[in-house]
Amino acid sequence: MEPIETSSPAKPFSGHVPFDLQSSERVIVRARRHPVFLWSKLVGIAALAIVPVAAILIVAGVTTGLGGSFGVVIVAVCALWVLFWAVRGYFTWYKYENDIWVVTNQRLVDSNKNHWFHHSMSSADLINVEDLSIERSGLLATSFNYGNVRCQTSGTQANFVLSGIPEPSKLLSVIDSTRDAARRELGGRPFS
Repeated sequence: MEPIETSSPAKPFSGHVPFDLQSSERVIVRARRHPVFLWSKLVGIAALAIVPVAAILIVAGVTTGLGGSFGVVIVAVCALWVLFWAVRGYFTWYKYENDIWVVTNQRLVDSNKNHWFHHSMSSADLINVEDLSIERSGLLATSFNYGNVRCQTSGTQANFVLSGIPEPSKLLSVIDSTRDAARRELGGRPFS
């Protein structure tokens, strides 16, 4: 399981974030979905790539054989099928690697890249986060300790959901304490 990458006042965050930080902004936590999301999709893609090819090659080998022009066509079609699913697997991995949530000392940021030519990002000021809650349901979520952290904000985006996060209670505590520190820094009262 990939740990949540955090920084402390003594040790600044050394990872990369795909956006520019504002003045005096520093990264507190960078998190992504639990690896079980990636591996379950990659196993499904591998099965969709390999099982049909194996079945076709076995049937063709037993019935007509793989020699001659028919065998070349079968092998070429199978190779294209595997290539298609390999590309799908790559972009599944790419999306997982580039779908991150970042907590800074000023805001929450959701950054998502589906492919090379797509980037969406939304953010919410920490001082606008009103309520925090955790949702965890199901055997996998309980076994692997992942869930959703729901942040209700007073901004234009009513809810900010960090879904499939490892150790959601730890992240909730970090967001809560960082939000309270941001409010104190702005002279506001700390909320519970």
